[in-house]
Amino acid sequence: MNVPPLLVAATTSYAANCALGVSVATGVVRTGRWHWIHHALYICTSALTLAAGIALLTSRDERHRRAGQLLLPTAVPLAAIPFAGTHSRRHPSLALTAAPFYALAIRASTRR
Repeated sequence: MNVPPLLVAATTSYAANCALGVSVATGVVRTGRWHWIHHALYICTSALTLAAGIALLTSRDERHRRAGQLLLPTAVPLAAIPFAGTHSRRHPSLALTAAPFYALAIRASTRR
């Protein structure tokens, strides 16, 4: 498979952030004074997704450009999540709406 490294990094960061959020919400992990780690991972995810999107959309490879187009909708939940509140069902629901687009972008970058 030839998945672009920035797309792998963005998707991995997103998955790690979701896993951390679920772990904290269910009480499996306690971040205590380290609660900022979730915020830092969100910033990392957003930056990596932006970088991956730009790299993909400007690629010469048609598959990568298609993957970039499929990654574009992740901008909506990533931009809205800071305003969704952290103690409601809106926050995780909104965050999870990006998941299918990361998966579709990976799939598109590997299809022939």
